[in-house]
Amino acid sequence: MVTSTAGRPRLDPMLMLIDGSPRAARSGRTYASTDPYTGQPWAQVPDADASDVDDAVAAARAALDGPWGKLTATQRGKLLHRLGEIIEREASWLAELETRDNGKLLREMAGQMAGLPEWYYYFAGLADKVQGSVIPSDKPNFLVYTRNEPVGVVAAIVPWNSPLLLLTWKLAPALAAGCTVVVKPSDYTPVSTLAFARLVGEAGVPPGVVNVVTGSGPAVGQALVAHPGVDKIAFTGSTQVGKLIAHAAADNLTRVTLELGGKSAQVVFADADLDAAANGVIAGVFAATGQTCMAGSRVVVHEDVKDALVERVVSRARTIKIGNPMDPGTEMGPMATDKQYATVLSHFDSARSDGATIACGGRPVEGLGGWFVEPTVLVDTTPAMRAVREEIFGPVVAVAAFGTEEEAIALANGTEFGLAGSVWTKDVHRAHRVAAALRAGTVWINAYRVVGPHVPFGGFGASGIGRENGAEAIREYTETKSVWVELTGTTRDPFTLG
Repeated sequence: MVTSTAGRPRLDPMLMLIDGSPRAARSGRTYASTDPYTGQPWAQVPDADASDVDDAVAAARAALDGPWGKLTATQRGKLLHRLGEIIEREASWLAELETRDNGKLLREMAGQMAGLPEWYYYFAGLADKVQGSVIPSDKPNFLVYTRNEPVGVVAAIVPWNSPLLLLTWKLAPALAAGCTVVVKPSDYTPVSTLAFARLVGEAGVPPGVVNVVTGSGPAVGQALVAHPGVDKIAFTGSTQVGKLIAHAAADNLTRVTLELGGKSAQVVFADADLDAAANGVIAGVFAATGQTCMAGSRVVVHEDVKDALVERVVSRARTIKIGNPMDPGTEMGPMATDKQYATVLSHFDSARSDGATIACGGRPVEGLGGWFVEPTVLVDTTPAMRAVREEIFGPVVAVAAFGTEEEAIALANGTEFGLAGSVWTKDVHRAHRVAAALRAGTVWINAYRVVGPHVPFGGFGASGIGRENGAEAIREYTETKSVWVELTGTTRDPFTLG
């Protein structure tokens, strides 16, 4: 339960949520969640195992077959709306928890949490608008129609970079569709999800509809994706892990939505507003410390304006204030995990050895206590370089020049990923032409890193399968049933001739 002290919500000891009740792991084990700013443990959470997963899936199935499954779509929508109102009330508290757990700026997390209720309001409105259709039949004695029914029990597996936002992209449409959910947050950032789980019951959602299990290492996630009682997996994370999940899901023919990695290109033409484009690059890769799947981590810029754009980006990158993410003046916080910190440092080394020029950054930040790296701009890059091919998931941008529109498109599409991209130009014809040519699930024109509950989001190729957000998302959580109704009552014995 969430309680308050002097008007501020207070977090009781960390427990999972299974069948509506706070619960420790069956084993009694716990593990520590670490504050990336200090590098020190700050919370203890349950370290579950497969037996806890069994309990959570059973609770979700019972709720689906019980009280939740008996609600009308309109009733579900009202509960979702109420949950959105409660999140709005607790937004500041949830933002502080996320900042402590993943090191992102408090002002960024505050903005995310303040906007989070809009997803619940949007899908609350969609809940009773998932309609079937009447199909004209070639057989006059039949009425044929379709029903869109909940897919069943959903496993929602959430990454560490924006836990509650990316959980919401799964949870809101799943609940609107009538599914029940077992949530597995990242073992690096479980705290805000455990806190959020306590709000679900307050909204009137029946026990077992939303369950949360936590665990250190891959065991809990592996047990969940392989569980025969799970009907659908919704995962956000790396392409490597997404492939493993797809393989595990195949054994049970479990449906999947996979929102995976990216190596998104920002294509800047010679006629672009370079100040706006520089701001887009800064927002696309240095905001959130580059820890976002949609990071615009490749800049593909026309050779005539390359130096001018790089000068603007480097000049701003060198002034970015790095420090305590709780400080309103801080502009970039730490890497969220020690593992990711090491990964980014390894890319600095490989960029140098591959022959890239580091125009700024390329080093760790010393003296701050946590996992900090400098905002980094790489120039003189080629498509074969590791820093250009691989998703870094850190504040590192690689710059390449082009001469023609065809070269720009080839460079932008020269990746296995296809999550996002942008086009910077004042030529409206070129803007739409190039946006159509980019193989990416989202393309921004003269903007970057804008999302909303009403707009589908997802990727091509190695960036995933399926879509989150928008009206399309709710379809990801339904099955289509066709119903044939004989209208005359004259069905005869099929073995009688004549």
